[in-house]
This record gives sequence, structure tokens and C-alpha cells, in this order.
Amino acid sequence: MKQLLILSGKGGTGKTTVASSFIKLAEAKAFADCDVEAPNLHLINHEGVKESKPYFGMKKAVINQDKCISCGICQSNCRFDAIDFDGNYTVDKYACEGCAVCQLVCPSKAIEMVEANDGETTIYRGNRLFSTAELKMGSGNSGKLVTQVKKNLRDNLTNEELVIIDGSPGIGCPVIASLSGVDMVLIVAEPTLSGISDMERILKTASIFKTKTAVCVNKYDTNIELTRKIETYTLSQNIAFLGVIPYDKKVVEIINQGRAVVEEDFSVSKAIKDVYSKAIELINI
Repeated sequence: MKQLLILSGKGGTGKTTVASSFIKLAEAKAFADCDVEAPNLHLINHEGVKESKPYFGMKKAVINQDKCISCGICQSNCRFDAIDFDGNYTVDKYACEGCAVCQLVCPSKAIEMVEANDGETTIYRGNRLFSTAELKMGSGNSGKLVTQVKKNLRDNLTNEELVIIDGSPGIGCPVIASLSGVDMVLIVAEPTLSGISDMERILKTASIFKTKTAVCVNKYDTNIELTRKIETYTLSQNIAFLGVIPYDKKVVEIINQGRAVVEEDFSVSKAIKDVYSKAIELINI
């Protein structure tokens, strides 16, 4: 089994557009959306029976008012300013980082660390297996939730030859968790100064994992000069450059219909098909 991860250094590059098209082209029987802070792959791929479970990612402090003696020691020791006082001491669940210092210093043992519902994991079962999740607003540990998404997928795999994973933008914890154990990373870049900077950062992150890496450029014709700069940079770093994808307003129309771009025959779908063919050839080397 091969695992192909699709990433981008920033949001809005077209990463999920490419991922959903790859899933369609490969007729993938197993895939995942690891962008747990803003998942959207399910808008295009949502076949099968939906099974959702709450996700408890970390413990947060809760103050037992019957035991609290209002000494204020917990508040003065909380480095995250997560404890408020309005007649009683209470914990702001959005600010609490679960460090448990308040529990340690509380003289009356009034503070308990309680598992917090940080989100929801979902599996779609049918002819295909799709694992995804959504982190609750204000919750942390997105990297742990990504690991759970991949575990849910792995635990339900049978004999699938190719698994396609739609990662999250950036280089933070969810990206690092997504990178773990994959066979190849395809980075979807955009021809902007910020896009180039973020691409370079994520390439450096991926190199730490010694994972096979490739790059393609989406909306390349919005800035031909910067597209050439991206291609030159990747080739100078011995990174495979798989091609370019043009800009077309029709892409938005197709996605808004809940379909993969490659379901239509036009310039963008042809370019994505070409990138896909090269990616599959590279991952199998």
C-alpha cells in the first residue's frame, strides 16, 4: 500500500481541488482529510454510511465550587490567564491549556482535570473508506486529532493499493502528523511571493522526514515569472517538478456543484490528469 499526501504551504492554493481530483482519477478506495481545522473534502466525497464519534483530545481544569476556598492561588499561578473571578473562581475552557498547574497548587484539592470534547471524528463506509474529523473552535491539539484520523483509516483498511490524504496548510503540528509514515508528498504551490516562501518552508519540513517530495503549481498563469522561479528552485533542490495547472473560473462552478474538477473536460482537468500521471509514476519508483 502506498500513501500519497497532498500539502500546501498556505491555504487557498487549490490543495483540496487537486486531492479530490486525484481521488476521482485513482478511483481510490481509501482516503482521508487531515485538515481538521477546516475540513472540506467531504463536500465532494461523502459516499457511504456516516459514523461519527466525539473526540476527547486533552484534559482541562474544572473547579469544584463546594471545595473551593477562594484563595486565588490557582489564578495567580495560571500562566494562560484561564481562571476568572466573578464571585467564584471559574476556568475559561477556551483559554485553558491543560497544564494542570492549578490542580497542583490548589490547597483544598478543588480542581480536577476532566477530559474535554475537542471535536468529532467521522468515518464514511461503503464502496470506499473515508476518514475525516473536525476540531472544535478554540480547541488545541490538532496534531493529535490528525493522528486519530490516520489511525481510524489505517484500522479499517483491507487491501487498498493507494491511499490519498488531503493534508492541512502550513507547517505546524497537523502537517507534521500528516507527514508521518507517508510514501510521498505532493506540494501544491501558487505563484505568489507568500506562496513561494511557504512552499520553501514546507519543503524543509518534509525533508526532515526524508520523504519523497514533488511540487506542482496551481493557477500558474496568474504569474508566469514566479512560476518559473518555483520550477527553477525545485529543480535546483533535486525535487521533482510535476507540472502546472492553469487558472479558470470554471473550477469554482464545478466545486460548488460538489464535483471533482476532473469530471469536466477542459484545460484545468487535463493539466491535473497530467500531474496525477507523473505523481503515480514517481510514487511507484
